[in-house]
Amino acid sequence: MLKSFGLFSTRKNVITISCRSMSTVQDKKAQFQLKTPKGTRDYDEKEMTIRNSLFATITNVFQRHGAVTIDTPVFEMRDILSGKYGEDSKLIYDLANQGGEDCSLRYDLTVPFARYLAMQGKKDAQQMKRYQIAKVYRRDQPVMTKGRLREFYQCDFDIAGQYDAMIPDAEVLKILCETLDAVDIKFKIKLNHRQILDGIFQVSGVPSDKIRAISSAVDKLDKLSWQDVKKEMTAEKGLDASVADRIGAYVEGLKGKDTASLLEYLEKDVEFMKNASASQGVADVKLLLEFLEVFKVKDRVHLDLSLARGLDYYTGIIYEAVQTESEGVGSIAAGGRYDDLVGMFSGTNKNGKAKTIPCVGVSVGVERVFSILMARQNMEKIKSTATQVYIISVGDGLLKERMALVNELWEAGIKASFMLKNKPKLEKQWLACEKEQIPFAVILGRDELENCKVRIKDMRLKDQSQGGGSMVDRKDMIQELKQKLDLIQ
Repeated sequence: MLKSFGLFSTRKNVITISCRSMSTVQDKKAQFQLKTPKGTRDYDEKEMTIRNSLFATITNVFQRHGAVTIDTPVFEMRDILSGKYGEDSKLIYDLANQGGEDCSLRYDLTVPFARYLAMQGKKDAQQMKRYQIAKVYRRDQPVMTKGRLREFYQCDFDIAGQYDAMIPDAEVLKILCETLDAVDIKFKIKLNHRQILDGIFQVSGVPSDKIRAISSAVDKLDKLSWQDVKKEMTAEKGLDASVADRIGAYVEGLKGKDTASLLEYLEKDVEFMKNASASQGVADVKLLLEFLEVFKVKDRVHLDLSLARGLDYYTGIIYEAVQTESEGVGSIAAGGRYDDLVGMFSGTNKNGKAKTIPCVGVSVGVERVFSILMARQNMEKIKSTATQVYIISVGDGLLKERMALVNELWEAGIKASFMLKNKPKLEKQWLACEKEQIPFAVILGRDELENCKVRIKDMRLKDQSQGGGSMVDRKDMIQELKQKLDLIQ
């Protein structure tokens, strides 16, 4: 469906306007810029056609897997969001205090979902497959042409509740593959496990209070060289150089190994496998790969020990889909398991333990997907309206007759339009129909009215002369149009 759509060209969106202020000297001019805020943009009707089709395609995949949708507020209590995103917490937009509450714009859809689950109370209400497509906000440095904005949509799918190991994780990865296949994007999925990473850090000698900070540094290996990451770990975060080198032997030294060889290497590493966290992580990955083979997506996933996912709430499997089509776009989807996040909001049980609800999910970076789709497109071929039939009058304006006819089509569920003028010129009516790529025209003139007939013209035919079309009885018009429309659905 998306292959036939086509792309935008970057537009200048800054206009300087001069205006005279009534309260100042007559010839004194005030200057201001008419622009969208940094990291945001407008979308025209053709771009929105592509975006809406993209959302519909993703939604169809999510619903095929039995998900329900929810909505959450665009802003949350500030303490709900704080401390959940590691170093990225500095990118949260804080709002001015209004009415005695400190709030922030949501950074993602995962933490609000965890808060939503914690508020449900009943256990059966906390076990669900859920998707949400909504805007999030990050005070980041935007790269507009590559889909990196400050206001953007995320498309999330999550499975919450108590299930057997790795079954929900496998389905989420299957959904990720189906989604990217549905929008025809070439990709690969990098996979890792936070317990494997923690095992690497522990056997390498990273102090427990530095593990999350070092994990955030490793997370930058897709953008920085190992030497730059090592410098951050040692010079900025105080890690001993020998410890950093031991980490590098895993996350950098084992790059290029296929998944089977990498697992075999780790299992032969006696010191590594003695670590309880590491051995559990390896066992989880092996079980997950068995399930992915059943789902026929095992070959799409590759174990990568350098994948860290810097967000603090991940506890198990983590993954990232990287597109392989366009330079510089990078990750287009990511996710993982976050078993403890809901427990941060839901309090404790009678035994004093947090009321945890295991969760696993994926977030599709729809803006980056959109930027890739747009790079393929031809704008002239995009049909931005859903109009199926255009009413054209010949000779006299026949305004009320056109209004009655279009009303008849609307009541029959047919998407129809006409020119909103008393006596439109015939040429302009043809041009409007062609410009909007409306497949059928219903032509009405005095002769047709007197004989209770209309002419129906297929505007997709090569013969674009203003004449032609098949004459049909007015009483048969609806049936005839519906038959023609059914053939092009």
